[in-house]
Amino acid sequence: MKVICVSGYKNTGKTTLVTRLVKALSAKGSVGTVKQMFHHRFNPEGTDTGKHFDAGADAVVAMTDSELVTIKRDHDSSVQEALDTLADAGMDFAIVEGAKSSTLPKIFLGDIEDGADISNVVKQLPAKADWDVDSLVELVLMQDEWVTLTMLVRKIRSNPDIKMSGGIATFTGVVRKITDNVETTAIDFEKYEGVADKAIENICNELRTRENVIDVLIHHKSGLIKVGGDIVYIVVAAQRRKELFATLIDALEMVKDDVPIWKKEYTIDGDFWVHDQEHGSI
Repeated sequence: MKVICVSGYKNTGKTTLVTRLVKALSAKGSVGTVKQMFHHRFNPEGTDTGKHFDAGADAVVAMTDSELVTIKRDHDSSVQEALDTLADAGMDFAIVEGAKSSTLPKIFLGDIEDGADISNVVKQLPAKADWDVDSLVELVLMQDEWVTLTMLVRKIRSNPDIKMSGGIATFTGVVRKITDNVETTAIDFEKYEGVADKAIENICNELRTRENVIDVLIHHKSGLIKVGGDIVYIVVAAQRRKELFATLIDALEMVKDDVPIWKKEYTIDGDFWVHDQEHGSI
């Protein structure tokens, strides 16, 4: 899923640009949006869903003939969780309106105030202007993929040959907190751009040639990942469990051995680049 954030201060035309981008991107795939609404309530107390929620329901699902809305009680919700939800739902694109302080790639409308903590601006445009939406669509297509495990499982299930599969197995690597009495706080993963992704593609292609293996998908994240955060996803579909689990294990070992990704580990005792050590991760 390609993600772009449309940011700016009040009355810069954010919603107008988002709606134009939605219309343009809808011609290329499914589009989801995220809007931060801190001072609003989706299910007012006078509605039936509001009464359910106020009575103590942790989640309320409202349905019409053409819409389904899930309202969840969550005081720790984040833009990342919202984007994961859209990716899990099979969206090809996601547009976030607002979220100036996030690290998401941003189209920023208007001037940026001096000293503002705003990062990863991939395009700055004048406010309320006649924007070239076609060029912005191309900019969205250039962004990195936002990937979740559920998204990969959904993709592998869409393989026409999945009807031959007897099972789907997944592996999720996470940042481990304690290894040999060393306490890790986070790991920064740095990919050899282009080469790492090509190596992963080659691994998938090689494993797909195995007898009784239907499909293999692998995604390795980059950047700073905190303890408990996901590092790598592997999904395998095969006809029989013997090939299924063997391929899953082999895929993990091949990623560790053949993909040029460097790890800088942050611990309570200091920071260091990981080479042959296996602290903090799989």
